[in-house]
Amino acid sequence: MTEELPASEGERTVAFLLSLRARGVRDLPLLRAMERVPRDRFAPSRFADLARQDVSVPLPCGQTMTAPFTVANLLIALDMQPGARVLEVGTGSGYVSALLAALGGEVVSLERYRSLALAAHERVSGSGFGKTVDMRHADGFQPDRTLGRFDRILVNGVTNSVPEALLARLSPGGRLVGALRVEGAARRVVVTRLDEDHFDHALGPAVRLPPLIPGRAQAL
Repeated sequence: MTEELPASEGERTVAFLLSLRARGVRDLPLLRAMERVPRDRFAPSRFADLARQDVSVPLPCGQTMTAPFTVANLLIALDMQPGARVLEVGTGSGYVSALLAALGGEVVSLERYRSLALAAHERVSGSGFGKTVDMRHADGFQPDRTLGRFDRILVNGVTNSVPEALLARLSPGGRLVGALRVEGAARRVVVTRLDEDHFDHALGPAVRLPPLIPGRAQAL
């Protein structure tokens, strides 16, 4: 009987991308970005073998690395455009920061936990996207006004409401994507700034929370 050899990294990546396509992720720029940014290089080493599965994994400081299918759907809703100026709230592992950069964004990523911000900076720099990601230790829900406005804002995790401070940082015609807790469930929210005084809020479908191995189930 022939012993089955472990799959190569390339084979694991192909299987990972095919699993996303089978579930309806057909955005080619996004799939290419997910191919260029290996998730296992951002996951904690003890969970690296789970990085290409659709599970959330715990990070230090009680935070969570979002499952890849959820990440894909949030980024599709964000409607990234090359050259867009992007604010990311909640850096976490830095995986999504690198994806945003791979999609052509000029990214400012804010992380309230210093240790996470420092570790994510090293990972993103090692991925080759450090030049287009400005990573900062800061409260993402209270972004510094000197940062100016952004074409896109991505809020990682679930919030009870969209902070006014974030809406103020959104450019006219810009888009904010995150997840809101509505009647006990997490639902994707897309906010578009129509002009200086008007916003369009659209609630999308429920955001599925895949199994966490192990950790806090409330985070995406």
